[in-house]
Amino acid sequence: MIPDFSKIEAALFRPPPAKLGPGGAWFQLIARYCWAIGRDLAIGDLNLRAVGLVFTSLLSTVPLCAFSFSVLKGLGFQHDLAPLLAEFFRPLGDRSDELTHRVMSFVDHMKGGVVGSLGLAFLLWTAVSVVQKVEDACNHIWHVARPRSLSRRFGEYVGILVIGPIVVATTLGLTASIGANPWVAHLMAMPGLAAITGIAGHIAPVVAGTLGFGFLYAFIPNTGVSGRAALGAAFAASIVWVAASYGFTVVVSYSTQMVAVYAGFSIVLVALLWLWLNWLILLTGALLAFYLQHPEYLRSGQRDVVATARLREQFALAAMLSVAQSFQAGARVSLKSLAQTLAVPSSALQPIIEALESAELLDTTTREQLVLRRDPNSIHLDEIVLAIRDAGAGRAITLTDAQTPHVVQNAARTIDAAIHAALGPITLAELARQASA
Repeated sequence: MIPDFSKIEAALFRPPPAKLGPGGAWFQLIARYCWAIGRDLAIGDLNLRAVGLVFTSLLSTVPLCAFSFSVLKGLGFQHDLAPLLAEFFRPLGDRSDELTHRVMSFVDHMKGGVVGSLGLAFLLWTAVSVVQKVEDACNHIWHVARPRSLSRRFGEYVGILVIGPIVVATTLGLTASIGANPWVAHLMAMPGLAAITGIAGHIAPVVAGTLGFGFLYAFIPNTGVSGRAALGAAFAASIVWVAASYGFTVVVSYSTQMVAVYAGFSIVLVALLWLWLNWLILLTGALLAFYLQHPEYLRSGQRDVVATARLREQFALAAMLSVAQSFQAGARVSLKSLAQTLAVPSSALQPIIEALESAELLDTTTREQLVLRRDPNSIHLDEIVLAIRDAGAGRAITLTDAQTPHVVQNAARTIDAAIHAALGPITLAELARQASA
């Protein structure tokens, strides 16, 4: 059951009094963002998705490492995977070296001849499933109902898995070459530059985290994400991640009771907690990116947006009109651009598009573009409205008939006849001409 936050939200989202001034308005704006994120975390949906990603990570950690190892080995950087894992597991304290050694031993045993073609297919599937789960979570946060097509998913996900290790290897190679340069070593030994180097060492994780999180926030959701929103959320997420890593290290180092109770299982428990915290930070940053780009959702949040029956019919007519106008202009319209034009979340339009597809009025291409199934001169407006009236509600079982009284059935037929009489003579092409007149 979702708690009732109406009173708190009414106080937070009312216009600020003029006496507060610019400082008070900024404070209220920050409070709105903090409240929106805290409310969505309290509802628990993000937490459940983070737990699901932990389970997927358990299946895909070794395949991901093996895939990255094969790419790095082809570039001659096969020995750089262990330091990366060690850095990721560093907040686990003294057990980080043991966990890194265990993962690398699994990776070393995954030889190409042993894996075979079937094993390679399973390796790719488990590796791609991680990115797919992250996309599903980000699409939910961004109110995107339709994910990438299967062909786009496989191509783009494999591209990430191939390019990612290459970028990491290149960065490590450049860092190593610069560090090994005698002139650089001499400069770093100078007192002033040594202090700057120490500061840069503390800033580097935040910069690297900002770039990494920013790429994920901009690329993973199946919608357009502005660079400002992606980088702003990535910077906040990287700061939280760095602080969480230090805090987690301190907590683990003092958790002697947990080690005594769980014995050898303590390393597994600590690793699961660390994975969950990482995924939760990643998803919370994606949520912040969404709110930075769409502050109008701060009050409604992640709650479902459902249009009324009357508005659904208007959405259907507007969608068909937009597609028809784009068809006449030789262009294409997508669900994302249509949602932006109507200023509504795409999740509210997705059932409309699916109903129009079921009625064979619209079709969606592999590039997520909407096209007409028939000529605009042969599509009548009553077909569009009746397609929405007969559509089901999501995945629920749809009832199309019932033993209602005859007078009620006659009244319903009167409504259908009125719609047919009023909209039947008008075609979609005529509606497009009226709109352009």
